[in-house]
Amino acid sequence: MNREYAEDGVVLRPIGVIRSPYEDPVGMPIQPGGARGVRGAVEIFPEFGDGLADLEGFSRVILIYLFHRSVGHALRVVPFLDVRERGVFATRAPRRPNPIGLSVVRLVGVEGYRLAIEDVDILDGTPLLDIKPYIPSIDAFPDEREGWFGECDRDVREVRADRRFVGDPTGE
Repeated sequence: MNREYAEDGVVLRPIGVIRSPYEDPVGMPIQPGGARGVRGAVEIFPEFGDGLADLEGFSRVILIYLFHRSVGHALRVVPFLDVRERGVFATRAPRRPNPIGLSVVRLVGVEGYRLAIEDVDILDGTPLLDIKPYIPSIDAFPDEREGWFGECDRDVREVRADRRFVGDPTGE
């Protein structure tokens, strides 16, 4: 596995890899809320292992990763939870100018260089760029506006990804 990604002078070095039951983007949950109870793991490369100290005290972590199977980008997309075209920056669509994703997952445990996690909506083999602790008093703003998503009546738990993830804008 290539551990460095470079383009236009920006170098991102993965710190590990995410393991999940999803080998194909089609049919996988599109947000952690749709993946409740789905187990996975994070395998941290040994040279970054010391960075895991004190993480076990958190019940959730934010995983920042590379959409490594996403091809190209589109500035206007039809998001998975909507039927109307939207600007990509007003969505969480994976086909972005910089294909970076994030998920808030439940941290089940830490053993050596491996994190046991739940609520995983990420493809198996995804390069992990960073981990941050989820802190509800800092990271949660439940009373804020949520744009077009607030008008959406679809249940995130019932929506699964389609071919748009890998570069087919029609989803077929």
